[in-house]
Amino acid sequence: MITTVTTSTISSITSVTTTIGFGIAMGIVAVVALLAFLSTRELAAASGKRKYRFLAKSLDIAIVPLLIAFVMIVAMKIAEVLA
Repeated sequence: MITTVTTSTISSITSVTTTIGFGIAMGIVAVVALLAFLSTRELAAASGKRKYRFLAKSLDIAIVPLLIAFVMIVAMKIAEVLA
């Protein structure tokens, strides 16, 4: 079962990256991860429980690099349009 799932996952990822390009696929993954982390952080910060507030602060470790990557993606797209 695991071999089947792994094989199908690898073939799906390979077909996606060859179709739209590896850089674009990684950009999409980074943006989706950023959105997921930001929404999780907001939900955790809104909670009154201490462990959820700790989770919200801990998610900043993942959010900051992804935010930098997002800014770079937007800057490259703007430069691509202007060029």
